Amino acid sequence: MIFTQEHNEIRRTVKNFVDNEINPHVEEWEKAGEYPIREIFKKMGDLGILGIHKPEKYGGMGLDYSYNLVAAEELGTCHAGGVPLSVGVQTDMCTPAIARFGSEQLKEEFLAPAIRGEMIGCIGVSETTAGSDVAGLKTTARKEGDDYIINGSKMWITNSPKADFICLLANTSEGKPHQNKSLIVVPMNSPGISLSPHLDKLGMRSSETAQVFFDDVRVPQRNRIGAEGTGFMLQMLQFQEERLWGAANTLKALEGCVEKTIAYCRERKTFGQPLIDNQVIHFRLAELQTEIEALRALTYQACELYVAGKDVTKLASMAKLKAGRLGREVTDGCLQYWGGMGFMWDNPVSRAYRDVRLVSIGGGADEIMLGIICKLMGTLPGKRKS
Repeated sequence: MIFTQEHNEIRRTVKNFVDNEINPHVEEWEKAGEYPIREIFKKMGDLGILGIHKPEKYGGMGLDYSYNLVAAEELGTCHAGGVPLSVGVQTDMCTPAIARFGSEQLKEEFLAPAIRGEMIGCIGVSETTAGSDVAGLKTTARKEGDDYIINGSKMWITNSPKADFICLLANTSEGKPHQNKSLIVVPMNSPGISLSPHLDKLGMRSSETAQVFFDDVRVPQRNRIGAEGTGFMLQMLQFQEERLWGAANTLKALEGCVEKTIAYCRERKTFGQPLIDNQVIHFRLAELQTEIEALRALTYQACELYVAGKDVTKLASMAKLKAGRLGREVTDGCLQYWGGMGFMWDNPVSRAYRDVRLVSIGGGADEIMLGIICKLMGTLPGKRKS
């Protein structure tokens, strides 16, 4: 992928923002289990970071997805994963479908203020009994006059405690599970919405996450994105950007683990010599960095094809799968060389170890990615490559 001066300027802008506005406060936010999301989002909105690949008509930069990808990569320089995850929910999980398929009313009411950082969004797909199994979700949206009446719940919803709207996937008919769902934008201050206390997570501590309950929540049918019954398909398309974002965001986070481990191994001495002088260590770190570069190449290739208008479901799924698995390998391998220090809660590599574990779960588990890849390869039983 060839980067322009504009790509480099976006990299610089995001990196400076992370260095000056996020990293100095990460320790405090991780302990608090939240961060000043409205303040941070407004500052990012003012810089244009929340609408890089969104239409200029609604306040975005109108650039192609490659520019957003470099922003996701630079957000990986954050010293904790929770803040980037929260930002990714806003830019690549709850707004892509609105931007591509939403009505003018939805774009003006929700997309434009989200791009400005004046509204916070979240995505409502997962449920306690339907995480990766999107087709199995139970939340319903029943028609009544010109409205939908929504009942059910959504689980593990990042940003929900502070969100102004949720991009909700719900069953709007009794039809086949891939044809009976719709995406609906629901204001979070609607009567009948309630939230659980913050979920106590293994990692991503500074992002706020809760379960959301819907009890006869009334929302106009005009808040539906696209045609009724197309929600499953629209969410699958939305997942493409989410998975590309997730893969890109891990790159510099993993490089940071390797770099911090090299620095520590230079300083730490055992048996009269620095740890880094052990060939097994510097060979292993070289191997891990090579794997990171391979993931970068895969992610960039998928992005190029996506920008060209190609279906990148297979490559995006491969990048997501590789990012999750490599994230576990890199953080576990690096943590080992920190010895007892690596087992401490506030160690930067142990934090990355906890945070990156979500990549193999959220947005479709590894096993779901493998199933998608197998299907598109034609290797499932009874399937042939066409």
